Amino acid sequence: MYEYITGKIEELSPTYVVIDCNGIGYILNISLTTYSKIQDTKEPRIKLYVHQIIKDDAHSFFGFKETRERELFRQLITVSGIGANTARMILSSMSPDEVVLAISTDNVNAIKSVKGIGIKTAQKVIIELKDKINKDTNIKVELKTDNPYKEEAEAALIMLGFTKNDVKKVITKILSKEDVNSVGELVKLSLKQL
Repeated sequence: MYEYITGKIEELSPTYVVIDCNGIGYILNISLTTYSKIQDTKEPRIKLYVHQIIKDDAHSFFGFKETRERELFRQLITVSGIGANTARMILSSMSPDEVVLAISTDNVNAIKSVKGIGIKTAQKVIIELKDKINKDTNIKVELKTDNPYKEEAEAALIMLGFTKNDVKKVITKILSKEDVNSVGELVKLSLKQL
């Protein structure tokens, strides 16, 4: 099994990259997330972390700029019905943080919005990966949820009768997408989703 490949980019497209490593050209399938991180690189050499898939008729490499994305890819392909290309499609449609957030907040619609994923597959992804993602420290969501209004807004919503779990999920989701400047604003945004 290969860990990473370092070399010069010979060819780059949104779906694959060819890396010249000491005179051997490796073609690696990539997601749009990885593509966006390497497309404007000025470095003469690039390092991509690799996941290799061996089948009877082909040996395929999938390349990732960060190990976090590779770990999430590996988790996704453990779900029955999710192959390597579907996992790559998920990671091209959503950032790793968005995928982890969707799984940890049971957001079926976010996963279902990916081309080729139906509601049953989206539910399966959440059911099979929720516990794994929460236990795996490498792919935990890294979001800016250290907002100074978070605790006060949580307390206010719990006092209004909402469950602590629901409140935490909604507030985490809001803070991952928006800059909130007051407790009132955070409570209003949360009430729309609770």
